[in-house]
Amino acid sequence: MTLENKTVAFLVGPEGIEQAELVEPWKAVSEAGGTPRLVSKDSGTVQAFNHLTPADEFPVDVTLDDASADQFDALVLPGGVANGDQVRTFPAAVSFVKAIADAGKPIAVICHGGWVLIEADLVRDRTLTSWPSLQTDYRNAGATWQDQETVVDEGAFTLVSSRKPDDLPAFNRELVRAFE
Repeated sequence: MTLENKTVAFLVGPEGIEQAELVEPWKAVSEAGGTPRLVSKDSGTVQAFNHLTPADEFPVDVTLDDASADQFDALVLPGGVANGDQVRTFPAAVSFVKAIADAGKPIAVICHGGWVLIEADLVRDRTLTSWPSLQTDYRNAGATWQDQETVVDEGAFTLVSSRKPDDLPAFNRELVRAFE
C-alpha cells in the first residue's frame, strides 16, 4: 500500500488530543509514503495527552484560516475528549471537514474525534463506531452505531471509524487502505 504524493490533514484542537491517536496514524501515513500535515485553529504548537496526563507538544503545519480541502487528499480526526469537543466549536473546522467530505475525500475518525462530523451533519445514514459514550450522539444525528474495532462505510466519501487506542492497528490498516 502506498500513499505516495498524498497529503493527509490531521485536524486537532489546541489541547486534549489523545497522543497515540495522533502519533500512530501519523506514523502509518508516513510509512506508507504519505505526507501528514497538522491542522489546527492557531499557529504554534498543540498539547497532546495520554488520557488525562499532559504528554508531548506538536507543531502546527497549517492553521484553519490557511487550510482548504483542495490542499489535502484525506483527513484524520484524532480523538481525545477535550480535543473532539473543542474542534466541533470552531466554525472554520466544521467548514473544513464539510469541504473535505463534499469533495468526496476519505475521512478517518477515532474515539471522540467524530463530534465535528456530527456538527457538520455528515453522519446521517452512515454506519460507524466511536468511543461508546458517543453512540447516543451519533444515533441522534441519524447514524447507525456499532461496537466494532473498525467500521468502513463507503458512501459519498469513505468514512473509516474506530473506537479507542487499542484499535489503532486495525484503524491504521483501514485508513491507509481507504486513503490509497
